[in-house]
This record gives sequence, C-alpha cells and structure tokens, in this order.
Amino acid sequence: MTTSMAAALERALTLGRRLALALAVALAAIVSPARAEPVYRFSPVNQFGIALTAAYWNPIIAYVSEKSGIKLVLRIGRTSAETTSYVLASEVEFCFTNHLFSPEREKLGWKVFASRNVAPISGQIVVPAESPISELAQLAGGTVAFAGPEAVVGYKFPYAQLLSKNIDVAVVFGGNHDGAFTQLFSGKVRAVGTVSALAEAYALRAGRKFRVLWTSEPVPELAFMVAPQVPEKVVTAVAEALIGMSSDPRGREVVRKASALVGLPDDAFFIAANRGEYEAYRRFYLTAPASLR
Repeated sequence: MTTSMAAALERALTLGRRLALALAVALAAIVSPARAEPVYRFSPVNQFGIALTAAYWNPIIAYVSEKSGIKLVLRIGRTSAETTSYVLASEVEFCFTNHLFSPEREKLGWKVFASRNVAPISGQIVVPAESPISELAQLAGGTVAFAGPEAVVGYKFPYAQLLSKNIDVAVVFGGNHDGAFTQLFSGKVRAVGTVSALAEAYALRAGRKFRVLWTSEPVPELAFMVAPQVPEKVVTAVAEALIGMSSDPRGREVVRKASALVGLPDDAFFIAANRGEYEAYRRFYLTAPASLR
C-alpha cells in the first residue's frame, strides 16, 4: 500500500469515528433528554383582590425560590373558592390556607410546616361605623356579604353564628374580602362577615371605619401547607428559606415592603408551625351546622 493510500484510509477512519461519535451523542440526547428543573406551584387563599394578592406574594416566593434552589410559581384563581379548588384537585404542591382542617379534607394528607407571625385572628360581622345597625338581630331579612363559601373564619364562623341565632339573611359572595367590603360601602349589603385582621388592614388602606357587631374566639391565622407527594428535602429547603427571611436583611426588606402593600405589620415574618396548633378549627367542625362542614 502506498503512502498516499494509507493516509487516505486513515482520514476515512477518522471521519468515520467522528460521525459515529456524533451519532451516539445525538441518540443519547433523544433517549435521555435533559431533565427540566421541577417547578412547584403555590396557591395562597385570596385574602385581597387578585392584583394585590399577587403583589404581596410574588416577591416573597421569588426570594424563597432563589434562597432554596426550589422553583416556586404563584397560582391563584379569580376567587378564594377557585384557588382552593386547585388545592383539592392536587393541581398545586404548596398552599397558604385554613381550608383543609375539616375531617374529610384532612384525609388528603396535606401537612402544616409554617405560619405567619401575626396575632390570632377572629371571625367578625361588621357594618360601617356610621350605620344605624348596632346589633345582629337588625340584620334579619337583609343581605350580608362574605368573601366566599370556602372562607372558614370569614364566612363559616360568622354565618354559623347567624344560624345559631335564627337570624335569616341573604348571603352573597364578593370573591375575596376586598370585594365584600366594596359591596358594603356601596350600600349593596347591610353587613360583611370577615376576618378581624383583614378588616383592620382594609380600614387602614381605604381610610374606612367599622362597627363590630360580633367577634368569634381567636384562632391561628392561615398555615403554609404542603402536599403529601412533595419530597421531604424540597419541603425542608422551602421551609428554611421562608422562615430564614426574618434573619436576613434582604429577606426582612422583602417582607416589610410586601406587608406595607396590604396593611400587615412590618414584622409579619414566617415561623415554624405544626398541625397541633390548628386544633381550634377541628373543634369548630365538631359542632358546625351540616351545611358548613
């Protein structure tokens, strides 16, 4: 074999090896595609209007995603009931709610891992401060607005009180507490069933004053909860980042700015929590009217 023939053969073999390598890489990409980063969906109950709810939560979950290395995205519905439907349908992995403590829903296996460091909340029935109504009995035959049928403290607590007193009212839902307050101050309803902290925050933001006709026993605020299928290492990373916001200057600033938007205290940080702290909700369901369980 001549030198030129040998060189040509070597070139052909080299080209063949390169083509074989390229083909192997291409086949590997087809058979074993790059794994996409997991995305976990977070649904907080609509305590405010959609825009304000998103404005509060988006900076918080962006911080937690960055610190934990776990990608979180916000998913909220048009109403609090719609948002809860995502949770019940297992369409999200994390939530901020108090809608899962009924006996039937506890069977779904969602776990409490954190809460917001705020004072306990109460259900209330309120009217404008200038309203002539001064007692619950005067609501009979009128219309009362609530955030939505899933609102435990803001709807089930106060409506159960009206039922226990045989005070017959027409119920309407505003989609969230701000929507219910709008109906109240436009004169469309006589009163609103709400949550003490949200009434206080709305009064601060809107420059309004309420007269409180009734207040329930205090209960813990909403809980951060996680679906049972989420890996424990993911839960731990998210919890550590969320709870750690209070000790990180940047985290503290994120919470401070978000809280100012909705009328929460500057120090409404996040703390560890567990199932046992929400026993008051379970007690309510033991005696609640059947229609509210």
